[in-house]
Amino acid sequence: MSSNVVLTAATRQNLLSLQGIGNTTSTTQEALATGLKVASAVDNAVSFFQAQSLNNRASALSEYKASIDQSISSLTTATQASQSVVTILQQLQGLLDSAKTETASQQKASAQQFDTLAAQLNNLVNDASYQGLNLVNSTASVLTVQFSTTSSSLLKIHGTNQLVSKLVTAAKISKASHLATSFTGLSKGWSTVSNKTSIFNNAFNVLQAAIGTSQSDAQSLGGNVTFLNTRLDFTSQYITTLQGGADKLTVADVNVESTNLVTLQTQQQLAIQSLSIATQSESNVLRLFH
Repeated sequence: MSSNVVLTAATRQNLLSLQGIGNTTSTTQEALATGLKVASAVDNAVSFFQAQSLNNRASALSEYKASIDQSISSLTTATQASQSVVTILQQLQGLLDSAKTETASQQKASAQQFDTLAAQLNNLVNDASYQGLNLVNSTASVLTVQFSTTSSSLLKIHGTNQLVSKLVTAAKISKASHLATSFTGLSKGWSTVSNKTSIFNNAFNVLQAAIGTSQSDAQSLGGNVTFLNTRLDFTSQYITTLQGGADKLTVADVNVESTNLVTLQTQQQLAIQSLSIATQSESNVLRLFH
């Protein structure tokens, strides 16, 4: 004799329904527990790998975003230094104006103060480094900002040289002006040249040209800061969009899953009752043989 238990079609159907409901309920409960409707490639390979690609892209951009942020700080340092250079150059102009009407001894003191300020200007420029990069004391300095994995998606910002010697050279100073490229010749010029007013006026014009150069450099650096801030905002929004797209593919809707769970529990109760009715009917048939 066969020892296998033979189930009726109705019983088998009810059991299969319970199994299906149980599996779906387990999946729904896991989605509620983890917050994910697609937790692995087994759940949905296409959605899983698409979401993974989007998240990887967002992660890579997050690193570039940090680099952009640091570049803004570097440029801000250089811009602030340029503005400070302009302020010091204007102070030097003030000394020149005052020296026109001063006595010889007063002019000598002013000349020393002039040279001291010029030296401090150089110190300020040389101190304006951010993470080892100085964009105001050498034209050889280059700040390279990468925006994405695309090789062409980058910005190169060349440094300026706002040291006193370079500012004066840029203004095309001649030795006849008695203003040496280091400014240290100015005090000698005041004491050795009879027509001192022309020296002061000449030096004033030189400083005015230097101010124009520094202001132009500050404007250029500031323009790059504005652009990088715009790019930073775009990158932040782009990262949010990518992560949002990945979430749409994998993150579970708690409201929907909760509703599904209640529905499944109801279906499970009905299936159990249906199975009970089917087995009870079979029992009633068996009683006829007793």
